[in-house]
Amino acid sequence: MQVSIIGTGYVGLVSGVCFADKGHQVVCVDIDPNKVEKINQGFSPFYEPGLDELLERNIHSRLKATTDFRQAILDTDVSLIAVGTPFDGREVDLTYVKQVAQQIGEALKDKSTYHLVIVKSTVVPGTTDQVVLPILEAASGKKAGVDFGVGMNPEFLTEGEAISDFMYPDRIVLGGIDDRSIDLLDQLYEGFDGVDRLRTNNSTAEMIKYTSNSLLALLISFSNEIGNLCAAIGNTDIVEVMQGVHNSRYLTTVMPNGDRIVPPITSFLAAGCGFGGSCLPKDVKALIAHGEKYGSPMPLLDAVIQVNQAQPKQVIARLHKHFPSLEGVRVAILGLSFRPNTNDMRESPAIPIVRDLLAQKAILKAYDPVANAEAQHILGADALEYCDSLNQVLEGVQAVVLVTRWDEFRSVPELLTKLDPQPVFVDGRRLLDQHSIAKYEGIGL
Repeated sequence: MQVSIIGTGYVGLVSGVCFADKGHQVVCVDIDPNKVEKINQGFSPFYEPGLDELLERNIHSRLKATTDFRQAILDTDVSLIAVGTPFDGREVDLTYVKQVAQQIGEALKDKSTYHLVIVKSTVVPGTTDQVVLPILEAASGKKAGVDFGVGMNPEFLTEGEAISDFMYPDRIVLGGIDDRSIDLLDQLYEGFDGVDRLRTNNSTAEMIKYTSNSLLALLISFSNEIGNLCAAIGNTDIVEVMQGVHNSRYLTTVMPNGDRIVPPITSFLAAGCGFGGSCLPKDVKALIAHGEKYGSPMPLLDAVIQVNQAQPKQVIARLHKHFPSLEGVRVAILGLSFRPNTNDMRESPAIPIVRDLLAQKAILKAYDPVANAEAQHILGADALEYCDSLNQVLEGVQAVVLVTRWDEFRSVPELLTKLDPQPVFVDGRRLLDQHSIAKYEGIGL
């Protein structure tokens, strides 16, 4: 199929590259000529494992980038809207979605063939039908369901694992205003064999995305709340508690040969210093606000956010057990991105942790395998020392705080044995064995 994708951010570019690798002809559209040039040279504007390789393989054969919005619409059969939808604290900002819908509609005015418009951006239920569709009709002078189709196709991509998530999805949600829209959207996924597909209306498709992310956030905050209670009680470890919970038949399956199948969702039933990223915090807050708009308050999700916002304080509290005053204390921060395998720092727990420590006049060093440059934009280039290796960040510190679950950090116990005196180690992710480090402090312990 001939596909245009509007927006070359995380969702747009990953989708474009993967659709091209599946055999479609894809043109990615962006207003930023620098991003377009970089993509056409085979380089991704952001870090995502495996993306540069796929981009290099498909660029100029099945994939290209352009700033020519109108021509991209005229030359393709399907357009996917994949622009940002930030949350301003009261509602989802649809500025970019509306602008793109207007431009698509204006291009469709001069197009004689049927065209499918798909919203892939995360938008609250009702947006596709009540906002995007009317703009398309008004700008094109044409009728949805007759001259063009409208659908909603939510993404379920995990940063750091996006290529695998896209190429081997666990589900494909096909939303549309009619069978023709859904059928054409279904054709876009013809190369994805054996995947469960749900055909539904646009509002339901939008709600599935928010509900999925809200469930994951709920599991994390639930685990953190139990973990905080374990720490308060004493002699109780949240890691062992959750191991006992995971072994329930509700969460695992024991095969006839005795092998235990542990589903990935159990990874969200683990305590830590809080969730971050561009999706979970934003989507939960947006759904809460959307519920208020319809007179349906969501106290459970409200509590999820409250627990998460307080969780970075648990790290600071564990440092205070050893240092009543943090002024002048030399602290190493391990990990700055909100999760491993990405340089994304949006809503990362590292941000409030670092800012709190700086406010208490601690002396900070930090190391992240890929997010140091991004951190300098957010936290300041001179606010702390950014290190290029684990050995460098650990040298001469009195305390270490692990914030991100990078696999590289599993070597920390061995590196700490070479230090004298041993620093206090605060495991904000419970990544490491507590018995492998002399002065170990962990969330939920």
